[in-house]
Amino acid sequence: MMRFEELYVSWTERRLTQAEAARILGVTDRSFRRQCRAYEKEGRAGLYDARLERVAHNAAPVDEVMEMLALFDTRYPDFTTAHFFDKYRYEHGGQRCYTWVKTKLQEHGRRKKAKKRGAHRCKRERAPMQGMMLHQDGSTHEWVEGQIWDLIVTMDDASNEIYSGFFVEEEGTNSSFRGLYEVISEHGLCCSLYTDRGSHYWTTPKVGGKVDKDNPTQFGRAMGQLGIEMIPAYSPEARGRSERMFGTLQGRLPKELALANITDKSVANKWLKEVYWPRHNARFAVKPADAESAFVPWLNSGMNLHDILCIQEQRTVAKDNTVSYQGKILQIPKQKDRCHYIKAKVRVHEYYDGTLAIFYGPRLLARYYADGKLVSTSERKELAAA
Repeated sequence: MMRFEELYVSWTERRLTQAEAARILGVTDRSFRRQCRAYEKEGRAGLYDARLERVAHNAAPVDEVMEMLALFDTRYPDFTTAHFFDKYRYEHGGQRCYTWVKTKLQEHGRRKKAKKRGAHRCKRERAPMQGMMLHQDGSTHEWVEGQIWDLIVTMDDASNEIYSGFFVEEEGTNSSFRGLYEVISEHGLCCSLYTDRGSHYWTTPKVGGKVDKDNPTQFGRAMGQLGIEMIPAYSPEARGRSERMFGTLQGRLPKELALANITDKSVANKWLKEVYWPRHNARFAVKPADAESAFVPWLNSGMNLHDILCIQEQRTVAKDNTVSYQGKILQIPKQKDRCHYIKAKVRVHEYYDGTLAIFYGPRLLARYYADGKLVSTSERKELAAA
């Protein structure tokens, strides 16, 4: 205010023009003239901005703000702002926008303002159609208090939709097979799969080097059989889409599991499939550029998908008509067309649920439980029907 008075005197004494005085105050010529008229009419009181005491017409009542803060403090104190907003808006009927909620949490000390982001980097364009490219990755985290599991997720690049997600003790070949089986059996074959360079996906002769595409892993062999192109990622930044998705999941899932009082892995997997993934996809999936789907339905009735998405290893039948596999002795039962298979080359299939099977060429000789116990003919029929 004193600054204005000094400039006002200089202007009236013709030592400054209106434009020069306005420039020093950092206002327009018009604003300076308006302030001069108010000062001449009311003195210093005329320079006071009456809007400072006026309540905005769209200001929220204090009770509404306190109610929102109480909800945050009592039920969701460790939730991120975005996660809390989803609860506030969709489960508790809140009517305010995200910016309002964020601002009130910051004003009342519940959340700190985020630091300014670095230079903008252009994101890779999404695939135009669903099924053109899928991402599969795992994340090790304390999803439930005191228990560290791996979350295996298979998601679409075009839409961000998660098609398969489940907890396992440790990520590996079988968990990757399981994820792809769930996708293919429901949606069909995808065109390509984007993964990290984990040893179950790729053979990497030199640590940190390029993958050896001519020496496929069990998973790579299966993708070759299905005609799915595998694409290796060479840095976490290259997997930015899935990395950001896991950041969201690590921030939300532990809190959601705690709210649902879930601590058992099998119960958690059932809850993920029936409750969480539909809700997550409704919130975070985006519309693909092209409405057409690139998925190809799985119609190969002459080939069991389970017998492709499995670990396959060759063995030689011992003299007692048994096969040794992973410390288990698998007894080949009596066959109608052949007395025994001694010294024959057979193929052992290990499925993602731990069960086993022995094949001689395309012919199935026997199936086994995970402990190596033979599955009887009647039990095989029951399992096939199920």
